[in-house]
Amino acid sequence: MVAVEFRAVTKRFRRRGVAVNYGTLKGLLAGAPRRSAPEPIEALRNISFQTTEGDTLALIGPNGAGKSTLLKLAAGIYRPDEGVVRTSGRIGSLIELGLGFHPDFTGRENVVVSGLLHDLTRRQLADRFSEIVAFAELGSYIDEPVRTYSTGMCMRLGFSVAIHADPQILLIDEVFSVGDGIFIEKCVEWMDGFQKSGGTIVVASHDLDLVRQRCHQALWLDNGQVRARGDARDVADAYGEWIARSHAAAP
Repeated sequence: MVAVEFRAVTKRFRRRGVAVNYGTLKGLLAGAPRRSAPEPIEALRNISFQTTEGDTLALIGPNGAGKSTLLKLAAGIYRPDEGVVRTSGRIGSLIELGLGFHPDFTGRENVVVSGLLHDLTRRQLADRFSEIVAFAELGSYIDEPVRTYSTGMCMRLGFSVAIHADPQILLIDEVFSVGDGIFIEKCVEWMDGFQKSGGTIVVASHDLDLVRQRCHQALWLDNGQVRARGDARDVADAYGEWIARSHAAAP
């Protein structure tokens, strides 16, 4: 069964451009440029793919390629300007570290807030709270304000809340880049079990070894377009070669 499908999806954003000409003589003398009308930017252009239950899809590509935008479309945070996005199953997301966390609330309080955002009931949160804290390995820090947490601690708490919300589709954006090796391995082991139980994962990552070892398919994005897609090892190898050639050609 198809878990995530994008069909001819385009997403645009608007930015304000600045014209080089001036509207009045006074403006010219004051050095104030006249602003042009907002200009659309295509963050993603005509993206099509699908994943099935139990698959892990890697999103790879340089910064600004559109990976985070794609994940936010899948999560329902953004809506496409063109095309169709379809998902089948409960979604858990780790798209931005600390998303939904209030910096002045304790970790304990933020578990409640974040859990509610993941559609858990207060009863479910009470029943799972000990498991969430144990998986995050925060100990007594759970009662400290989140503003005192490192990025790795935020990642631990966010990941733990997301996986205890019984997702069928898990969306992950680069969060493993801030965790320690032991905890990351723990997360990867959980992901293995999640895959075997039929869970679907879409993960944006610059870690090509992780892509090769843990992902089934890969989508290489470049400037908002699909440059390659297919077997994770093949696409990761092609992207790695492209990076090497780019570095070699750089002055």
